[in-house]
Amino acid sequence: MITQDSLRNCHFCSLISQTNGEDPIGSAATCEHFFAMEMGLPWSEKRFLENSTIQSAIALIDQLMLEYGVNIQAQLIVPDKEYSHPGYTRILYYRRPAKLFAEFEKQEFIIPAHLVGSFVIALLNTLFPSSEQLSNWQQYRQESNHIRELMICTDGNVDVACGRFGYPIYQQLRSEFAPASGGKLRVWRCSHFGGHQFAPTLIDLPTGHYWGHLQPEILAPLIQRHGSVSELYQYYRGWAGLSKFEQIAEREIWTQEGWDWLNYHKAGQVLAMDEVNQEWADIRIDYSTIDGSINSAYKARVDVSGCVMTSRNSGDNQLLEAVKQYRVSRLSKVV
Repeated sequence: MITQDSLRNCHFCSLISQTNGEDPIGSAATCEHFFAMEMGLPWSEKRFLENSTIQSAIALIDQLMLEYGVNIQAQLIVPDKEYSHPGYTRILYYRRPAKLFAEFEKQEFIIPAHLVGSFVIALLNTLFPSSEQLSNWQQYRQESNHIRELMICTDGNVDVACGRFGYPIYQQLRSEFAPASGGKLRVWRCSHFGGHQFAPTLIDLPTGHYWGHLQPEILAPLIQRHGSVSELYQYYRGWAGLSKFEQIAEREIWTQEGWDWLNYHKAGQVLAMDEVNQEWADIRIDYSTIDGSINSAYKARVDVSGCVMTSRNSGDNQLLEAVKQYRVSRLSKVV
């Protein structure tokens, strides 16, 4: 059990990470599919083991990832008294639409509680080759493509840093920014999605951008996408449409192109890399502008710039480890 004394005495992994200057870039999960389902707290291991829907979903996700190489990010979200409906469960599903893209395609369903298990299985089965679509479930589909969803990890069961630092950021976003959006922004507490040393951390959907080490003063530019891009440089974990070294290169391009870059259709490619020691990589990022008038690319060299000590988990008996830090040493636009 987490007590106030244990929190006071705890060595938080995210504070060690920030103090030692660990760069969060390149830590976003590379995904083709996002899946989020409402489920009330508590999220205990015992409850998960006894929940047949979750166990069936985990089995299918494991099969998709291991046998077919499908990258899936699966989340639980806490029902909200304003957004949610008693007796029903909201399920959000996002899929990568094409090789070059800017946003994941969204589908939202609100399913009667007694049908949730059947729907989850049906949805995940659509990801297998030669699968059927969800034609029998369209009556439960919601028109919400105009709504941006922010998912903030507050899952203290995985690491206390997420609960300690994630919840205040969630509260600020939920109480200040969501009401001011005119129904175009929803803010959710969600389960762990990796990188708790970067708490507080969030996923921004449908774009699929990951952020970490969040501070209250940078929430406005992050949500409203205004001001200098450089303000957010050190908080950017990366874009889910790219792999690790591609994410590192993409951040540098973003600082050059500005906010419009987030709306450009993009795809990454690792041209060459140090497979053994992960010391360097040559990257190409292809892109097209919103109106399609420009189709071009950047090439970048990513190199190791040093290392810092960090901790993967919070606790009194932490094991610190050295993690490599990277920089973009060369960046050029392909003519």
